[in-house]
Amino acid sequence: QVQLVESGGGSVQAGGSLRLSCAASGNIPSSYCMGWFRQAPGKERVRVARIYNADGSTDYADSVKGRFTISRDSAKSTLYLQIDSLKPDDTGMYYCAAGPGTIIGASPWCPIGRDAYNYWGQGTQVTVSS
Repeated sequence: QVQLVESGGGSVQAGGSLRLSCAASGNIPSSYCMGWFRQAPGKERVRVARIYNADGSTDYADSVKGRFTISRDSAKSTLYLQIDSLKPDDTGMYYCAAGPGTIIGASPWCPIGRDAYNYWGQGTQVTVSS
């Protein structure tokens, strides 16, 4: 059984940085995608970054490109999200998730919608003050 446990959230001022961690246990196939999702108060949970397990390729939502970096330490079975230049709009609960990806043509493809991810952590709260 796969378990995901996030940590690293907190309250920071705008312009600051945080590094979120997601410790994974259990067998996550190489064909899976690992994603970070953000849910702001009263809004939908949306994917902000993802990494494809098989090749480590990454992708980001336009709103976070250049500020967020997703990475992994396979030896530690840990996924990270480095968040720089934090903005008040980054406030929300951050979740890591795992779900099946695929190859389309020669490129990995990971689902964007939350419903396609079948493993979730409990979330870690990020609050950014102006």
